[in-house]
Amino acid sequence: MKERMYELIKLINDADYHYHTLDNPLITDQEYDMLLRELIEIEEEHPDWIEEDSPTRHAGGKIIESFEKVTHKIPMMSLSDVFSENEVIAFDERIKKENIQPEYVCELKIDGLSVSLLYEKGKLVRAATRGDGVTGEDITHNVKTIKTVPIKLKEEIDIEVRGEIFMNKKTLEQLNEERKKNNEPLLQNCRNAAAGSIRQLDSTIAAKRKLDVFIYHLPNPLDYGLNTHQEALDYMQKLGFKTNPNNRLVTSISEVLQFIEEKAQARASLPYDIDGIVIKVNSIKQQQLLGFTAKYPKWATAYKFPAVEVLTKLKDIIFTVGRTGQITPNAVLDPVIVAGSTISRATLHNEDYVKEKDLKIGDIVSIRKAGDVIPEVVEVKKERRTGNEQEFKMIKTCPMCNTPLVKKDNQVDYFCLNNKCPARKIEGLIHFVSRNAMNIDGIGDRIMEDFYNFGFIKNITDIYHLKAHEKDLVRLEGYGDKSVSNLLEAIEHSKENSLERLLFGLGIPHVGAKTAKILSAHYKDLDNIEKASFDDLTSIPDIGDTIAQSICNFFADENNQELITNLKQLGLNMRYLGQKITEDADFSGKTFVLTGSLEIFTRDEAKEKITSLGGKTVDSVSKKTSVVIVGANPGSKYTKAKDLGIEIWTEQQFQDKLNNK
Repeated sequence: MKERMYELIKLINDADYHYHTLDNPLITDQEYDMLLRELIEIEEEHPDWIEEDSPTRHAGGKIIESFEKVTHKIPMMSLSDVFSENEVIAFDERIKKENIQPEYVCELKIDGLSVSLLYEKGKLVRAATRGDGVTGEDITHNVKTIKTVPIKLKEEIDIEVRGEIFMNKKTLEQLNEERKKNNEPLLQNCRNAAAGSIRQLDSTIAAKRKLDVFIYHLPNPLDYGLNTHQEALDYMQKLGFKTNPNNRLVTSISEVLQFIEEKAQARASLPYDIDGIVIKVNSIKQQQLLGFTAKYPKWATAYKFPAVEVLTKLKDIIFTVGRTGQITPNAVLDPVIVAGSTISRATLHNEDYVKEKDLKIGDIVSIRKAGDVIPEVVEVKKERRTGNEQEFKMIKTCPMCNTPLVKKDNQVDYFCLNNKCPARKIEGLIHFVSRNAMNIDGIGDRIMEDFYNFGFIKNITDIYHLKAHEKDLVRLEGYGDKSVSNLLEAIEHSKENSLERLLFGLGIPHVGAKTAKILSAHYKDLDNIEKASFDDLTSIPDIGDTIAQSICNFFADENNQELITNLKQLGLNMRYLGQKITEDADFSGKTFVLTGSLEIFTRDEAKEKITSLGGKTVDSVSKKTSVVIVGANPGSKYTKAKDLGIEIWTEQQFQDKLNNK
């Protein structure tokens, strides 16, 4: 782990140099955040290892020699980063543990270049970059070209203020149009364009770039009789500085989260780039009580918007065996935060998919969440290749049982045809107890693997004989009388499930949860489905030839017939019980749309609760939609709902309505 710490220090220092000094980033902000967070975790676990020159002890990079070095009278510190609502709430809780009931000022986190402006008797005498937080670069000659930076204040006072230099989106577009005509390389983004402009030795170049600035911090407000950050913002604006009109003073963490949600929605429509929200304790005295770490103020933090698409390293490609024997390549990734979740694995679907993407082990790849749920690899960044990457090779035998794999005609997938393959059996068992199947709480993937390896569960019927191993189970590490009792109770309770859950749990190829429900509602009893002919099945809407043939093949198999007989003898319900619907004024007859990432419920749970109360769910928003339920980071559905004036509930409001039933 210590070797990894030194590796991280080198990676971060190199990234700082290229980002702050050369204006030529080696990695994305998201990759940098990931490396820094890993280093912080190691140092917190081993505080005696911390190096004096660790990047957690300093902000920023080195100084280029073409600019005069400047020492900041008051260090320019960075802010700690948080990446989820839970971390924002934890920030608030840490402050309240100090017996502080804070007000907060919420500000847009401008994606630009930090600057310090020093005035003497109201006249601008120096502008400097952050540099390493203690020493920066004198960029006065370029900053004076920015029209929103006052050369002379409205009062003849000595003062130092901090802010962010940025470039507007429209300015970048205009500059790139000109550069394209002149066959010049295009500017990558607003942040890089602003930083590159401000470090030009020729100030006429900076003047042409039409830079802008927002001032957001007064390092010593008490010296001017100011007791809050909001008072400092108002005072700086009064002096002639440009401050951001989107700032908001709030009195609770729920208002902070509301501000984050609002600005996340408005982000695309802003004339400049933002990459998050800054949250600051308003009271200066409370700020002083909270103090600082070696690098960050404890009274402020920056919430970073979840990246839509992020970069990470493809460390390996491993293969898994599904319940039908299908072999799937899977990406093993350096853990990375995508849309608020930490992702370390992503499916690569099949051999053709990997070859089409031209993926190699060791590649830097971009990933995103498909439909805000499933992580997927988008593309490889070939320009980041070093030559040490390994070619992908499709395996020829099953990774679990070593049986030669078979690729069926006109199909892209490989299969292990060994019905007794351990992996295939485990996957089938996991599927049987899963949420949408028999929904047996207490048997997750890892526990099922343990039970299979210990010999407690080798087939589906063994699940219902698990009580015979009760004494053995309570002796296992991590299990106790209560957890085993709850598990056995859940298994017994599952016998009462409606037919569609059992039918889906049996793992019939091509029969998903929706098809299982259609069949159960039509035939009412498993015996009727078992007796149904191919023609009978295809006469049902949504049941095609492939599904019908798969059902016929399943019930013609003697092993499957024996399994069903055994399940009947164990007392499992074989009939469709129908959906119990309770009429309710908030839900009955209404149409609901779910959008964003839900945290309290899964989507399936939310849909089931809506349906049980007489409502229905659809995928798209229209004038006929009654209510849109919004989770974290909602998309265009939320915007459309607002435009149409449709009623909107947060997930918490949804839960509150359910709790009142």
